Amino acid sequence: MALIELRDIRKRYPAGEQDVEVLHGIDLDIEAGEFIAIMGSSGSGKSTLMHILGCLDQPSDGEYRFAGRPITEMDHEQLAWLRREMFGFVFQSYHLIGTASAWENVALPAIYAGMPRDERKTRAQRLLDELGLGERLENRPNQLSGGQQQRVSIARALMNGGQVILADEPTGALDSVSGEAVMEQLRGLARRGHTVIVITHDAKVAEHADRVVELHDGRILDDRRRRPHHGDKVRAVAEPPKRSGLPDAGEIGEAVLMALRSLRANWLRTLLTLLGIVIGVGAVVVMLAIGQGAKQDVVARISDRGTNLLVIRPDRGQQRVADGVIATLVPDDAKALETLPNVRTAVPEISGSVTARANGQDVSTSVQAVTPAFTSLRDWQPVQGIFFGEQDQNAYAPVAVIGQTVKDTLFPDGDPLGQFLMLDSIPFQVIGVMGAQGATDWGDDQDDVVFVPLSTGTLRLFGQNYLRSITLAVDDVSRIDATEQAAVDLLIQRHGQRDVRVFNMASLLDMVSATQNTLTMLLGSIAAISLLVGGIGVMNIMLVSVAERVHEIGIRMATGARQRNILQQFLTESVVVSALGGIIGVAAGVLVGLLLGGFGMAIVFSVPVMVASFFCAAVIGLLFGFAPALKAARLNPVEALSND
Repeated sequence: MALIELRDIRKRYPAGEQDVEVLHGIDLDIEAGEFIAIMGSSGSGKSTLMHILGCLDQPSDGEYRFAGRPITEMDHEQLAWLRREMFGFVFQSYHLIGTASAWENVALPAIYAGMPRDERKTRAQRLLDELGLGERLENRPNQLSGGQQQRVSIARALMNGGQVILADEPTGALDSVSGEAVMEQLRGLARRGHTVIVITHDAKVAEHADRVVELHDGRILDDRRRRPHHGDKVRAVAEPPKRSGLPDAGEIGEAVLMALRSLRANWLRTLLTLLGIVIGVGAVVVMLAIGQGAKQDVVARISDRGTNLLVIRPDRGQQRVADGVIATLVPDDAKALETLPNVRTAVPEISGSVTARANGQDVSTSVQAVTPAFTSLRDWQPVQGIFFGEQDQNAYAPVAVIGQTVKDTLFPDGDPLGQFLMLDSIPFQVIGVMGAQGATDWGDDQDDVVFVPLSTGTLRLFGQNYLRSITLAVDDVSRIDATEQAAVDLLIQRHGQRDVRVFNMASLLDMVSATQNTLTMLLGSIAAISLLVGGIGVMNIMLVSVAERVHEIGIRMATGARQRNILQQFLTESVVVSALGGIIGVAAGVLVGLLLGGFGMAIVFSVPVMVASFFCAAVIGLLFGFAPALKAARLNPVEALSND
């Protein structure tokens, strides 16, 4: 049995309406260990025959058997296995990867064979040493002469054993001295038991071979043996794999290293690709941090007012009375509400605007007539003096507790405690000053206020007994809805109709939180659009990368790369660049957020958001890189190699 058996091999290429046949029924047997030259002029079909022999292409008709196995029945995975394990290619144009060093080019087939990195580096160094390139291990192809590059190509062909060496015009780009040296090396390989097939148009090159097969117009014109062949036995050939398994950790690690090398070689393009992802991820991090900060700020303001409160106000549909107060709620309603279960306290309130005068200064301010329990509703206590008590309430005492704004306006230079101020010409003695609260969410100054006892306010300031509101503080917030309903039922029973509205602060907090969440998601969605745009940029750049590296893809396929290896490599490049962009984007987002925080904007970073943004960037790289990677994996090896 011959190592290689060709029977009636034909090859046709589409050319318009009719196919052009390049090979016309080739019958050829090549024994193991033969040194054979296939010679022919340009257009004779010798390169097409070499591509078929090396499993880079398949015949249109006929049968090709390698070690007794029909090649035409093998799938892409098995053909890649043959190229990787059985064949070694030496090309006229060397076909070396420009971004890789000499030893990395030699070790390329071993990557796809699964050889560990240290082991393949050692073997590559040994092969280069044997070919006289031991001092050129780290040199890239552009730092080597033509003869040196061809020797690197020979070493690569031997990396995985190279049972069959296919040399396509191996001396075509060399001077006579270098060409003679290369042919002597091929001759030496034949003497060591390798099957060497040289494709050439030069009769002098063919003279080195033991057997010369001459092609003309796609047919074998002559087949002559110049030296006898001793008939080496066909070496045992392992069974090619039936299907591709999952990539192991070594494959993934190598794919990452190759991706980093490629990205470094095109650093400007990589930088521009990163920019889109960085902007997208950074925008998501910053926008969501701003949204969370705004939510936290609003929630904190509402919480300061108390989330366990029910504020009961008269319904505006009821009959109005003097000074804009609706004749609905009275102080006795507050006392009745205080008896309900889960109600800790009920604070009635009347408020209005008055003119306050002290130390020759007049100011228009707000007066709130409340009971002493007012300070238990909120975290708002006097910072000077005291708040009035039950004794002041029962005695209708003319005492007042003022806010910081009133203090600063009417008593800018002294201690207001014990002094008197006039409220609409009625004297009140200042017994306390409340702590500063600042502005409300709608811009009102909370500190521009004067508190007086409810009894004193109704009698001496407002002249009426109808309340502006009653605020209930509940003990158990989880039962606040039931307490609200009980309060409404009690007031309906007392008034004979429903004439109040209830504002549930816990429900308000939930509503505001939900609204802020929606706004935050809106901000995040807007930012995510830029991340998607960055993903489209990744896809465009990867398509350009595939188009620019078609030749490299052909080299990898010729050295045994499976379709999945090519797919995996370009997917890895896409994921790596997106992941790098994600890391930089998260860092940039944090930096921008800190800068905004320095200007007083509420910023709340979320670690889960950062992690999710990073993984989203990586997933986008995976999704948007799949189409270019698939395009690369489906390239025809012959067409890819011919693309320079």
